Order: sequence, then structure tokens, then C-alpha cells
Amino acid sequence: MTASITLPWWQDLTPRQIGALAAAGGVAVLPLAAIEQHGEHLPLSTDLDIALGLLEATLPKLRAGLPVCVLPPVAVGLSLEHCAFAGTLSLSPETALATVVELGDSVARAGFRRLVLFNSHGGNKAVLDLAALKLRVAHHMLVVRANHFRFAPPPDALPADELRHGLHGGALETAMMLHLAPHKVRRAAIDDFASIGRDMAARGCVLGPEGEAGFAWMAQDLNPGGATGDARLADAALGARLVEHFGAALARVIEDAHDFALDSLGKRTGRAARQA
Repeated sequence: MTASITLPWWQDLTPRQIGALAAAGGVAVLPLAAIEQHGEHLPLSTDLDIALGLLEATLPKLRAGLPVCVLPPVAVGLSLEHCAFAGTLSLSPETALATVVELGDSVARAGFRRLVLFNSHGGNKAVLDLAALKLRVAHHMLVVRANHFRFAPPPDALPADELRHGLHGGALETAMMLHLAPHKVRRAAIDDFASIGRDMAARGCVLGPEGEAGFAWMAQDLNPGGATGDARLADAALGARLVEHFGAALARVIEDAHDFALDSLGKRTGRAARQA
């Protein structure tokens, strides 16, 4: 891995600097992750390590002078589906939603009207959807929901079957960890973690853990060990390729957020209208 890049952290700035960034149409980025099990081959910090690693890959890809700052990461997220495994930390859905909304409130009070919620954990997706809408209504601000696992991977990086069923601790996450934090990967425990989703698809089922018709699941429902996917397909070279690709995708998202014409947002409603 290349040398670490210093992120433009919100907490390293002064009030005047924050105000200047906001006045310049700056983009605030809130990383959201999780501290949860990823099988025995990956650490509890996997989602957080990936989120921060992708942000570091993103920074040098942004066009020069773009005003951006990164808020302190929300390391613990909504991880109810992993709570059967020791070490998993989880907020309740209500607390997770309130946390993101109240941080967004603070960003809006500072004058920012562009916020990117950058998420590396699938369990947080519903929280982002609701929080973004609440912040849009309350503050008439652009709130972008950016889930790295929704970004299209490089062509032919992994088999379609693995991308579909390697939902947790599979080749994609393992590869990125082999690149970003190889000292944390327990290589002897890497394996093919079969998923009930793969078995259901092989039987022609429309229903599955994810997809057009998904069911609510706990991690042990998919695989007794809590991981799914063929982690044997992972290596550090693939991880570097994925990080580079996803970093470029996130850079485009941040640039688009900066360039977004805020006057195209509709009429103010709710609290934002009353405070205007």
C-alpha cells in the first residue's frame, strides 16, 4: 500500500475555516462504517478500515482546489444482523438514525448545503435513506447517499456469482483488506464460505437474501460462520485495483455534489421553510 494521505478532517479546522469552506460551496463527507464480525479471517474493523482507505484513495483524485472536508467517522453503525457473534457492536435503528440526522443538523448549522454520506456497511443503508430525506426536508440541503458496495466494480474483477453472493467477508472485502491492512488478515482462515443465497439461486428461487425479493436475515442464516463468499479469490493486487476504482468513483460523486445546482431543489418545506 502507498503512504497514507492526510485527510482534510473537519476536527482539524477552526470555526472560521469551516465557515469559509461552507461559503465556498464546500462538500462535507460523513464516513459511516461498522465494528462487527467478518468471519475469523478478517478483523472487526473491516468496514471502518475500508471506508478510510477508500477516502484516502479518493482525495488525490479530486480536482485541485475543490473545497471538501471529512467529518469524524461514525465507526459503530446498525449491525443487528451480526449480533450473534462476539465482538460486534451495534446501535439500535433509532439511535443510528438519530446520530446521522443530528450530525447532519450540525453540518447544516455550520452553513454547509452539500453533504455526502459515505457508507461501507450494508446494514447502514436503510439509515442513510431515511436520514438523507429527513435532512433534505429540514434544511433544504443536498444529501448524497453513497454506498461503496453499490458502486460498479471494475469489469471482470470478480465472477458475477461472487459479486452476487459474496455479501460479507467474501473476495471483495478480503482483497481490499489484503491491500489496505494486510497485517490484520488471518490468511490461514481464508476459505470459501458457502451462502444459502447461492444454494437458493441454484434451485431457481426468486427469493434470496438480497435482490428483487429479499428476506430479513441474520448473518448465521446465510453461513454458520458469519461470512459469505469465496475469499480464496482475493489477493492484494485485486484489492489495490478495487480501491483505486472505488476511490475514483467516490471522487466523481464528491465532485458532482459540489457542482450540483442547489437552486434546482424544490420549494422549501417543513422546518427549513419556517427558519428561512
